[in-house]
Amino acid sequence: MHRPAQSNSVNEYVDLSLDSKLCDLALHPFTLDMNFSGLELAQTFKRHPQLPGVILIADEQFVGMLSRQRFLEYLLLPEDSAAFLKQPLHLIWSYARSELLILPENTTILSAARQALRRSPHLQPEPIIVELSPTDHRLLDFQQLMLVAWQIRGIETQVRYERTQAQMIQSEKMASLGRLVDGLAHEILDPVGFIWGNLTYLNNYSQSLVQLLDAYDQCLPELPADIDDLKEELDVEYLRQDLPNVMDSIRGGAQRLKSLAGSLQNFCHIDDVYPKPADLHACLDGILLLLKSRLSSEIAIICHYDRLPPVPCYIGKLSQVFMNILTNAVDSLLNEAVTREFVREFEHATAREDHKPTIEITTQVGSRPSERETGREERYVSIRIADNGPGMTPKQQRQIRDSFSIERRAAKETSLAVSYYIVTAKHGGEFKLRSQPGAGTEFEILLPLA
Repeated sequence: MHRPAQSNSVNEYVDLSLDSKLCDLALHPFTLDMNFSGLELAQTFKRHPQLPGVILIADEQFVGMLSRQRFLEYLLLPEDSAAFLKQPLHLIWSYARSELLILPENTTILSAARQALRRSPHLQPEPIIVELSPTDHRLLDFQQLMLVAWQIRGIETQVRYERTQAQMIQSEKMASLGRLVDGLAHEILDPVGFIWGNLTYLNNYSQSLVQLLDAYDQCLPELPADIDDLKEELDVEYLRQDLPNVMDSIRGGAQRLKSLAGSLQNFCHIDDVYPKPADLHACLDGILLLLKSRLSSEIAIICHYDRLPPVPCYIGKLSQVFMNILTNAVDSLLNEAVTREFVREFEHATAREDHKPTIEITTQVGSRPSERETGREERYVSIRIADNGPGMTPKQQRQIRDSFSIERRAAKETSLAVSYYIVTAKHGGEFKLRSQPGAGTEFEILLPLA
């Protein structure tokens, strides 16, 4: 009516991890029928010194557990121990029974250790019953559970230390990269400033020279043949017409380079200790300018900007949020853009304009009843970034929302999880996701206005 016990050596615990479960441990499957006597149980404990207790059954059904410690405590009572050992186990168990901790086999070791420590102090040394099935129960020694949990805690501490160290190194690398890019943008802005500052003079000088040529033409209608040949060779009339266009092109290129360098500086901006008022529209336009190389001509950008006041925020961190969301939107639309191009070029079909890949950015100021003070309203700024891409399935949305939790974010930081943390924790705002399969995806950011 019993099965021999397995060894419970710590050396058998291999490949421990933070997610290790009770079924990964070496458990004691020893069972004994309730009709056996206490003497037989004493002999069993003598043969198996590592056995923490025994599973009691009656008619092949689980009844309870009797630990070695509880059994020995009753043997030390002043009554006749010999008479006590002759009693059947069901009688002994009626005196020695205690509250049981029964856990399923898929319980993590760390969770089981926490539950075991929540028991009353006099019950903490009692073995834990692990339920593999309704008819299969096994014992786990409390000391062995604590030892393995301690080992896993050590692994957890090491993992956290290595992750923190990696994050510090990554943060330092990003800070160094930000300083490098900021310095590079500054070096670009210097020569751009020279070009931009001298464009006015260059335009005035060129107009003066054209006026001088016109004066020569009026005063000297008959020019020497050599000068006529030179004017024809230089095509002076074309130069007069094209010179303003050249000046406009130089001015446009300098302005674009100046905007790009300014966007790089804003994106690499190191935030101060306190939030400062910032122009969100300028920030969004700067991010779009940085992403221009990734935006296919098939992807349209539509901006619906409301009149926004300066918003108190950490503009450097918000730039990272906008960059993450827009990058995800571009990635979801690239495949659709390539497919449209393939259809247009190789199948000679006309693409439907209502299905053109589009990213739409909408900003507005709103208000709602305050949750803190009755009768008052709180104002906020809403930034919605939507695309008409393939959308997300409910499973994909659930995975993204799960990544927002502290545990998942600590295990693996994703760009959207970092964005959620920046909006909610750093700015006290809200980060919302809406999506329908085949109907696109929308992210909405709500930032409070002081």
